[in-house]
Amino acid sequence: MNKYWYKNAVIYSLDVETFKDATGDGTGDFKGLKNALPYLSSLGITCLWLLPIFDTPNRDNGYDVKDYYKIDPRLGDLGHFTQLIDAAEEVGIRVLIDLAVNHTSTEHFWFQESRKDKNSEYRDYYIWVDEKPEDPEKNMMAAEGEESISWKYDRTAKAYYFHSFYPHQPDLNIANPQVQEEIFRIMQFWLKIGVSGFRIDAAPHMFKEKGRMDFEGDPHKIFRNFREFVETQKPDAILLAEVDLDPNQYNKYLGNEDQMHMLFNFYVNNFMFLSFAREEAIPVARALQRMPEEITRKEQLATFLRNHDELNLDKLSRTERDEVFKAFAPKENMRIFGRGIRRRLASMLGNDRKKMELAHSLLFTIPGTPVLRYGEEIGMGEDLSMEGRSSVRTVMQWANDRNGGFSTAPTENLIRNVISGGDFGYEKVNVNDQLRDPDSFLTWISKAIDYRKEFAEFGWGRNHVIDTGNPHVLGHYTKSEKGMGVAFHNFSGKEITIKLEVDKELFKDVVDVFGNIRYENFDPEKAEVKLTPYGYRWMHKKHNFL
Repeated sequence: MNKYWYKNAVIYSLDVETFKDATGDGTGDFKGLKNALPYLSSLGITCLWLLPIFDTPNRDNGYDVKDYYKIDPRLGDLGHFTQLIDAAEEVGIRVLIDLAVNHTSTEHFWFQESRKDKNSEYRDYYIWVDEKPEDPEKNMMAAEGEESISWKYDRTAKAYYFHSFYPHQPDLNIANPQVQEEIFRIMQFWLKIGVSGFRIDAAPHMFKEKGRMDFEGDPHKIFRNFREFVETQKPDAILLAEVDLDPNQYNKYLGNEDQMHMLFNFYVNNFMFLSFAREEAIPVARALQRMPEEITRKEQLATFLRNHDELNLDKLSRTERDEVFKAFAPKENMRIFGRGIRRRLASMLGNDRKKMELAHSLLFTIPGTPVLRYGEEIGMGEDLSMEGRSSVRTVMQWANDRNGGFSTAPTENLIRNVISGGDFGYEKVNVNDQLRDPDSFLTWISKAIDYRKEFAEFGWGRNHVIDTGNPHVLGHYTKSEKGMGVAFHNFSGKEITIKLEVDKELFKDVVDVFGNIRYENFDPEKAEVKLTPYGYRWMHKKHNFL
């Protein structure tokens, strides 16, 4: 058993309903995903993160849960899910599932009972008040300038309930020990079935003061209890939290190796896109320098370029955000909530192969565990005709065939649109064509993943930013007891040669291992690094011990 498998994993995020339909009804399912496992394994994926699979009215992509013990029937049943788990284990892939327990659907049994009777045991499962309080901040899902509050009046209950997100998603009262026990039971159920852990949705919102929600003592004790419970049930299972906060808050959620195993690194993600927009390395270099000084053996950050939601740029100043908007979302319909972009990476980067490789090379070398979004490996685009976040949730493009090979159902029956025509249509962008092309982006991604897995220092070691003396070039190295990984990235469209002021002994025996071209091997005496436009170089030094 490898308890720290997540430190050097390659995670692939997907929504089952949009990935592969094996039953021909127009909705992706567990059978289809099971059939796609050989493809994912050959790509180098070692862990799947599945977006919500629970029974749901599906008004928010499954994050509105109706029953945590039932599978969304459109995807299959528990039997199909356990077959998927077994098949994934056979090809060396672990499975994480999304656990949205900050809130439920209004259709959940707990909420229905809660609203019927003030004296119900379920009344305190949620946050109810008789009089609407003054709302200190607008609702999370409100657009900029839109007045919206987080209290919703319920006629049956004759009271107001709190919702951090959509009104059909009432927040649970996490301070209630009974609610905590319910969460433990849910975790135990799915761990026994075979999942390797949970992605904890909206983690910071679970601890916010909401109406009469009152924590006794340190509210983070709840996460410590989660960690202890999960490791007791399954020692190598993990908790990966969505914590979209400033880096000075990260340690609050990692704790003393006793809360979350992993956190998504939203902060660095924001400044990567500012660097892409400016074609300068300085923003991401400064962001990396703000990371917690010591990520311990048991802790990790998860890095990503795009996810299933909007590209949320709220860590940037308004001026910086406007720069990114101008570069990557110049039209109003490309933006959402006043803070985000509803486009995929390939289209934002103009389908420019050099820039796409640069972005993913950065993803695979900055400290943390890389997370890929389905379709990212072939350069899928978005469909801006779809509402809201759905623009980046189109169906997977498998082949230059009807419905992009996703389903045999009539096109009008598909769960989501399939992109057809143009530079990002399935006719031009699909798995089958790229698998047969040695020069395809998919082939490149697979090769980059191989190198990333070979040089584990990028996932394990402590990171140091190198002063390159050039605002366009990011240099950094990561050391572990096994060796040192070094990477350089040129964010500009100009050829650049930099002269480094580095410890020659430290960089002795460093060799080039991967790059956009075959560069002349690094000489620590000269300490020069040449990079072509949007070029990148990975270097490695192995530590030899007697």
